[in-house]
Amino acid sequence: MEMPVNRFKRGLASGKAQAGCWLSLGSPAAAEICASAGFDWMMIDMEHAPNDAPQVHQQLQAVAPYDTSAIVRPPWNDTVVIKRLLDLGVQTLLIPYVETAEEARRAVAATRYPPKGVRGVSTNTRANRFARVTDYFAKVEQELCVIVQIESRAGVDNLEAIAAVEGIDALFIGPQDLAAGFGHLGNPGHPEMVEIIGNSITRIRKTGKAAGILAYAEADAKKWMAHGAAFVAVTSDQSILAKESSATAARYR
Repeated sequence: MEMPVNRFKRGLASGKAQAGCWLSLGSPAAAEICASAGFDWMMIDMEHAPNDAPQVHQQLQAVAPYDTSAIVRPPWNDTVVIKRLLDLGVQTLLIPYVETAEEARRAVAATRYPPKGVRGVSTNTRANRFARVTDYFAKVEQELCVIVQIESRAGVDNLEAIAAVEGIDALFIGPQDLAAGFGHLGNPGHPEMVEIIGNSITRIRKTGKAAGILAYAEADAKKWMAHGAAFVAVTSDQSILAKESSATAARYR
């Protein structure tokens, strides 16, 4: 059996902007509905959503038949959690709240087998199609994509050093936490933040790494794509449900 190809990573290399949907409901049904809509990628969130490994497993299965790529954000830069996600077949990870090059190196090490890293070895997992991908160990690294999230002052200050870490494929701007860190809690659209975010995307691109961001407002999403963001989360299952349910109910009041 052939090694699964990481289409998201191939998309980054192509330079074409990719639009994604955040999955926050912990629902395989919602994941499948959104996956079949035509988004380039889906983000299964474990940091701010009621997702644990079994729920992630179910959502990976729900998304798998569709022409979209699954990304998972673990709750923290945790070697054990990352190991479990990799064994579930996750090929792209978004590691939250990375502030230093050392933290970035730790994230990469969690995805690599010894001697390059510290990933535990299991020879029969969903990742290698239950031992049917016989050359998994030889090919796994080339199909892994490690994204780190920049969402603090320190992360912005250390951006180039973080991007220079071998094995880091992309950097993702977390606008809400970043705004909070700069004194604009709940207001990532503040002029100071717009300037900081724009400069950060430019700096990321200059390092040769791909830049990503979350931007649910269509105007913002298109603005950051035009600015060079290679992947943008443009909506979420939770946001769609909340907005559409409110809009529908309002029409009958």
